[in-house]
Amino acid sequence: MNLSDDHAGMKTLPVGELKAKFSEILDSVQHGERIGIVYGKKKKPIAMIVPFVDEKPEGMRKLGILEGKAKVHFKADFEMTTEELAGTE
Repeated sequence: MNLSDDHAGMKTLPVGELKAKFSEILDSVQHGERIGIVYGKKKKPIAMIVPFVDEKPEGMRKLGILEGKAKVHFKADFEMTTEELAGTE
């Protein structure tokens, strides 16, 4: 693979080489490397391939996790003010 460090220290390669070596590039990205894609005679940076990061914060619960699994019933006379709900009362 003919990667260069021409653009601010980022490894880059031309579009044609990306097409020819796509599997190798993906393997590098999978191992944490960020690859810039350059295009045209002036080798202008146009895109970057970066490793996927799961942005779901750890420890956060998904809302509705018990949907369809638990039954919650409210009495007809149940009332709660907005302040009570927000805990500001």
